[in-house]
Amino acid sequence: MVQNTSHAVMAQRISGNEGLDDFPTPPWAVRAFLEHVLSPIAPLSCETCLEPACGRGYMARALAEYFAKVDMADVYPYSENIPQFDFLVYEDARMYDWVVTNPPFKDAERFIKRARGMASHGVAMLTRTSFLESKGRYERLFKDNPPDVVAQYVERVPMVKGRLDRKASTATSYAWIVWDYHSHVTGTKLVWIPPSRHVFEKDSDYI
Repeated sequence: MVQNTSHAVMAQRISGNEGLDDFPTPPWAVRAFLEHVLSPIAPLSCETCLEPACGRGYMARALAEYFAKVDMADVYPYSENIPQFDFLVYEDARMYDWVVTNPPFKDAERFIKRARGMASHGVAMLTRTSFLESKGRYERLFKDNPPDVVAQYVERVPMVKGRLDRKASTATSYAWIVWDYHSHVTGTKLVWIPPSRHVFEKDSDYI
């Protein structure tokens, strides 16, 4: 992706990363989701994916093990190798089969709505399980467009602000919310992502 330097985009950027929702996703958790949830319903090896809140790229690198092509970007320049743009205002007509990301919690609703306009097959968002709560969010987001799948981790996925930490722990529960446009099943299906860390974690993820 080419960096967009228009005033509308640049005005959204933050000079430092202190105010960003920077909680890197452990790659093992991404692989577990793809293996147990997304791969069974989509031909990922033939499809494209956008990761628009990639941070340092941990999730995108795991996605690239499964998808035919993965583009990544972030609002903050974590690396000179990662394109910088604000997903919520960036004007780009290209389409992807999937938009998959761990969005900033405060902007998750906006990320979901924006992603729907850029994905031809589906959208998958990693959020705190508590994101499923609230009357307002139900009315604005879920009532008329319920997800096809909610995939709940049965083991905790530790995320630490500003870094990937193999020894970290957490009291926060996470789940994936998936809209699959090719699904012929009505209603929302609840699935569990079984204990997977011991299967999908790699030493190279932390280098």
